[in-house]
Amino acid sequence: MSHREAKSALYEQFARMGKGLANPKRLELLDLLSQGERSVEVLSTQAGLGLSTTSMHLQALKDSGLVVSRRSGTSIYYRMKSEEASALFAMLREVASTHLAEANRAISDYLGIDSDEKSLVVKRSELPDLMQDGEVVVLDVRPTVEYKAGHIPGAVSVPLPELERFLSKIPEGHEVVVYCRGAFCVLAYDAIKTLTSKGRRARRLQEGMLEWRLAGLPVEQSVA
Repeated sequence: MSHREAKSALYEQFARMGKGLANPKRLELLDLLSQGERSVEVLSTQAGLGLSTTSMHLQALKDSGLVVSRRSGTSIYYRMKSEEASALFAMLREVASTHLAEANRAISDYLGIDSDEKSLVVKRSELPDLMQDGEVVVLDVRPTVEYKAGHIPGAVSVPLPELERFLSKIPEGHEVVVYCRGAFCVLAYDAIKTLTSKGRRARRLQEGMLEWRLAGLPVEQSVA
């Protein structure tokens, strides 16, 4: 094999990973898998895809080296292959939002936010001190299965549909900090709107669980 052929073969392997990322539905599946392991059936429901289409996309992600699978009985489960794969997914979104004006418009349209809402954040570096001082109640508004797979220590699991029923349990005067899957997860924004409409002081955590974990911050696994 010539030097040119060897170099082309090398870049062909790099391109395999790019091919895995080059589909919006596969990126949506990665967003779900970045929160924890899922069965094909669950991923199909959450992504709004048929089973065969979901399996096809997951196989493409597996061929690209981004996810791995295991079989349990009649079900097949998928998870991210590594933290590096999760970091690549997070970086793709960050670069797109920084360099593509269309991506920024799509983010604003999806999250339904204005400039004031973007500023209502608690930085990751601030949260541990706020929690230690007892100044805030931290709510994880993701689905319970994602909370169990990994959450911020001390956070309370309150899936978004249950938030209004939970309000009476939050002490009056306490600020609420909410978080969900990541920087572009709408659940936290919707939770903020619900809380502020009820007269509660609320901010969202900068970004979300994916970025928290990738920053090497403590993660706890337990029942809700």
